Amino acid sequence: MSAVLLPDSRLKDRLKGIVRATVGIFGTINWVPIFCANCGKPNGYVPEENMDFVCWLCAPCSERWGSQYGLALMPDEVFWQKAHHEQLEKYGRLLSDRELLAVSESNSTPLAKLLRDKR
Repeated sequence: MSAVLLPDSRLKDRLKGIVRATVGIFGTINWVPIFCANCGKPNGYVPEENMDFVCWLCAPCSERWGSQYGLALMPDEVFWQKAHHEQLEKYGRLLSDRELLAVSESNSTPLAKLLRDKR
């Protein structure tokens, strides 16, 4: 069974709509606009740096579709489920970060391909 992924609430073109703002000790950072994942209603901004996923629903859409969205998964969760499955299948355990790096650089197993594609 294939997992249902949550949609990303940011624009595909991440450069469109960026706002630069100063935030205390962090200095000037880029903020990207987000929109309701269902109806497209705009809802402010999130910091661009260190954000690899955002899913937001406006109040009406959340009331109507929130429980269904609660059954979906974030893309990172699906990636790590696959990575854990591959590790357990091949090695019988979860590998350390150092071992994962070595695997991703050294061979062409399904785990190595999965790790390289994630980067």
